[in-house]
Amino acid sequence: MANKIELRLKEGDKAPEFTAPKNGGGTVSLSDYKGKNIILYFYPKDDTPGCTKEACAFRDDFSEFRKQGALILGVSTDPVKKHDKFVEKYKLPFTLLADEDKKIVQAYGVWGEKIFMGVRYTGTHRVTFLIGPDGRIKKIWTAVKPAEHSQEILAAL
Repeated sequence: MANKIELRLKEGDKAPEFTAPKNGGGTVSLSDYKGKNIILYFYPKDDTPGCTKEACAFRDDFSEFRKQGALILGVSTDPVKKHDKFVEKYKLPFTLLADEDKKIVQAYGVWGEKIFMGVRYTGTHRVTFLIGPDGRIKKIWTAVKPAEHSQEILAAL
């Protein structure tokens, strides 16, 4: 699967502001977390094999992220209801944002053409941004291996 992605955002850039509905109700804005390290991870779909592996690894390492003072926000274009089921099924202790209008995935440049088993389609690329307390992007991961990714981020914190 050769889904190469060319991001417009670079490390050191100001992270694009957003407000989105979240699992469990209400909305979240990036600015709500000013002064904290934020792991903003984009994933294609709730309750699919890779996305579940990635979310469960974040869940299993959650206390370690908290010790490091980092918050986790997952973003997909799935609706809140789907996020609620995903969170409940896997007991995910972090927030999932519903980007149904695709404003966040487009602002971060992670929405684009993908190829799976020879079929071309448009979707969300699996990309993670580490946003520092100053609102700037500290690190970007574009080659994400779902099962190992959480540990990779912890090592970078």
